[in-house]
Amino acid sequence: MRYVMVRYRIKPDRVAENEALVRAVYAELQRTQPDGFRYATLKLPDGVSFVHIAEAEEGRTPLSGLAAFQKFQEGMGERCDEPPAVSDLTQIGAYRLFGE
Repeated sequence: MRYVMVRYRIKPDRVAENEALVRAVYAELQRTQPDGFRYATLKLPDGVSFVHIAEAEEGRTPLSGLAAFQKFQEGMGERCDEPPAVSDLTQIGAYRLFGE
């Protein structure tokens, strides 16, 4: 499995737009139900920073094939105060975060 974290900061006046775009991605994920993929998006207490965490089989990330994700990525640079930083993660342990 591959674990990835993406962190970025949105301009305060674009937070609602970003959240709507993220929700659209989850709606499409619910409709398509891709196997072997787990995904979470969290907003940090500052109200403008977001973290996305994904678990996928190596080389099998369905996000790029989703129309909603493509729309989410459009204009990302314009929405951000701090651009996305991608980090590969190594799981040490987890309790129900990514399933059983």
